[in-house]
Amino acid sequence: MGASEERARALGSPVEPSGRRPSRSAATALAGFALAVLLGCSSDSGGGRVLVLGLDGLDPRAVDLLVSEQKLPNFARLRSEGAYGRLRSQRPLLSPVIWTTVATGKTPDQHGIGHFVAVDQRTGEEIPATSTMRRVKALWNIASEAGRTVAVVGWWATWPPEAVNGWVVSDHTAYHFLFSEGLEDEPADADTTFPPGLRDEIAPWVQRPQDIGAGDLAEFATVDAGELDRPFRFEDDLAHLRWALATADTYRDVGLHLWRGKEPDLELVYIEATDSASHLFGHLFRAEGLAGELAEQQARYGGTVEAMYRYADRIVGDFLDAADSDTTVVVLSDHGFELGRLHDDPTQTRDLRRVSERFHTEDGILYLWGRGIQSGVRLERASILDVAPTLLALLGLPRAADMPGRVLVEALADVAVPDVVASYEPDAAEETATEPGRDARTDAALTARLRSLGYLGGADGGARSGDGDDTRSPQGERNLAAVHFDRGEYVEAETIYRRLMAEAPEDGSLRTSLAGVLGAQGRYDEADGELLRALELSPMDAGVHHNLGAIAERRGKGQEAVERYRTALTLDPGYEPSRQAMVRLTGTAEIRAPRGEEERGAAALADEASLAARRADYARALELLDRAEALAPDLLLIQQYRSNVAYLMGDRAAALRALRRGLELEPDNVLLRENLKRLEREAPAAANPP
Repeated sequence: MGASEERARALGSPVEPSGRRPSRSAATALAGFALAVLLGCSSDSGGGRVLVLGLDGLDPRAVDLLVSEQKLPNFARLRSEGAYGRLRSQRPLLSPVIWTTVATGKTPDQHGIGHFVAVDQRTGEEIPATSTMRRVKALWNIASEAGRTVAVVGWWATWPPEAVNGWVVSDHTAYHFLFSEGLEDEPADADTTFPPGLRDEIAPWVQRPQDIGAGDLAEFATVDAGELDRPFRFEDDLAHLRWALATADTYRDVGLHLWRGKEPDLELVYIEATDSASHLFGHLFRAEGLAGELAEQQARYGGTVEAMYRYADRIVGDFLDAADSDTTVVVLSDHGFELGRLHDDPTQTRDLRRVSERFHTEDGILYLWGRGIQSGVRLERASILDVAPTLLALLGLPRAADMPGRVLVEALADVAVPDVVASYEPDAAEETATEPGRDARTDAALTARLRSLGYLGGADGGARSGDGDDTRSPQGERNLAAVHFDRGEYVEAETIYRRLMAEAPEDGSLRTSLAGVLGAQGRYDEADGELLRALELSPMDAGVHHNLGAIAERRGKGQEAVERYRTALTLDPGYEPSRQAMVRLTGTAEIRAPRGEEERGAAALADEASLAARRADYARALELLDRAEALAPDLLLIQQYRSNVAYLMGDRAAALRALRRGLELEPDNVLLRENLKRLEREAPAAANPP
């Protein structure tokens, strides 16, 4: 379950140009070009050239820190000579969703992409998001239809490549590296670019992971040359790092080639490596006091994230050098990242399934520089929905009224903002559906990589419907339902959740989400029924207990509500809706305040032990817990932490003893009871944690 759905569930939570070929359908193209004629747009009227560089997952706090340390000279230049600020994103904080919002100026419920993958309803296979799943025009369609030339490089959900007035290097281009012979291993007619002949033209700039040698890696990691001969495996951190660097090098070089050689009016280039590095190694960023396996990881990859930020800065510099006086450069990221945050379970950093979007933060970066930009401006309220309208204005094209964002006029200088037009979209009746081509090997490779990075997990939307659709994204639909919930559009959210629940009636999280929607409408009895069923299915789901507490609170049962919120925090100490509710009702988020000096001292030692365990210093954690238990032998928290540490160490017997002792102290503790059941079901040989 993504963070967006969690919020919804929290009831009460406050080659040469091809010419003007159609980009989506003949009707769409005719409508678009008619609009261009009416607006008087042509390839040489209004605006200059605009170059957009998307750096996935680049965190504003890390950029601020490294700029202050004079390690990012090109970002420092953007600041002093242009406008910049944080860019507020929107949940779900998933790359294909957000980058499609950036490219369209539309919200996910408008553009239709809500997750990384969809499901082929005929085969049940997961396939990555494609351009044909997008329901609205992107900037490259709009600009093409206005007679401007465009280039798109590596942008999310651009395969199969659309016919545009220019060039598309789709997001599948660099992902073919997984195959043994690389690019040449692909069919000669593989449609990864538009026009198709562009694929051969850019071949000299294409890099493969095996092209990234020890010298290339020296800045990023401590690597033995012999390691470079290993075949690609998704469990291999080094293989992922080489893939990320090869892809970034490819898209940078191809982007520079197109910008200089084709001279498009609008170019968008996407670099993913900054996000991959953060997923793989972000927990090591400036981390101190690590022990055991985390210390071993840090010795190899402790400087990887910082090196990747410096590499991103050099990419920015490359494009600044390629810009002329008629160019506006826009650099942005889709979200931030909680760098340096250690996982509660250090063993989860062993196999890459470690952070997913839960470590994403809502603020990315936005820098504007060059023609038409005020220097020295600090942007305070910029949103991802504002990017497309602002880029259109810089091109001399109007914002559409059905784009919820605004033009960031405070960043502009001597730019005449055109009047708003109603829409760039054709009538629904004119839209024709197209079936994407399939590249089964690439689909499988991409979904495997997304899973290995933590983006796809257990209930990732594999349900199939009988509505005749060829592709659907049930997880994407869950995310879109959460968007409706956040807006207060409860009927729309309820409709989606009920449809999904009919397909997966044993999914407790769906019932919890539906209960949140019902409760927000005051339908408490119905919500209670869904929650009680969800509790049977998912007894350790903090959201279930929170929503039961919210209903109890609304019915005036304050003490019952507090107990439910406490249970939610016991299950998930970071569950913010329950934390806020506890503070509101009791003045503190403490689950159980220690009594007396001994218990307070023991609780402090237990918390210190928890931090030591997160740093993989298990010996230190046990020492602290022994001292805490000597002070307060009946403090439940000690047994809870002791069971966790023992489990992390692979000592199943000690974990069982601690859980049973904890249940003697508090027989109704849901967390201890369910963990004991789970551990008792495991075979004794399964001593090592997953």
